[in-house]
Amino acid sequence: MIPFVDIHTHLKTDAVTILTVGVHPWKAGEGVLPTTDEIASAEAVGEIGLDKASEVDFSLQTALFQAQLRLAEEHRKPVVLHVVRACEEVLKALDEVHLPAVIFHGFIGSAALAERLIRRGFYLSFGERTFRSPKTLEALRRVPLERLFIETDESRMPLAEIYEKAAEAKGITCEELQQATYENYLKLFGK
Repeated sequence: MIPFVDIHTHLKTDAVTILTVGVHPWKAGEGVLPTTDEIASAEAVGEIGLDKASEVDFSLQTALFQAQLRLAEEHRKPVVLHVVRACEEVLKALDEVHLPAVIFHGFIGSAALAERLIRRGFYLSFGERTFRSPKTLEALRRVPLERLFIETDESRMPLAEIYEKAAEAKGITCEELQQATYENYLKLFGK
């Protein structure tokens, strides 16, 4: 049986997931960079990024984000990104580093933006909020399976239900979606 992959969650789960370490942009004023040992034991650096809707000073967020990107590059770790109204700034920062993989978690945006990110080789992760936004639902439909993840984040919606809705939107079976996300997980994290 193919397991469910929940690429980003704040909840206890039986699904396949990853261990991340990093300082969220909301904690930029108080966050301490992860240690070398913490990064070595994690599978990815995350949830890191930029958030213009946050009250935290944007320059503090930017400095912390850039420092964490350099750590991820140095340790050859993928990153899991939190991006709110700061896509251009995030893309500019990503241009300065070479990372094994970039996952935009909780993607909310247009199909055009999704396609732009996919062309750059990034992965997009979709969760419950996808189904409340027609433009994001269209983005989900256009993302190739080999660049797709599913997540719960903080949602109480069961992961299996998110998979079912996402599979229906893409016109495939839930098993096909599970297979694709599991293959993506294996490709990035080698398990």
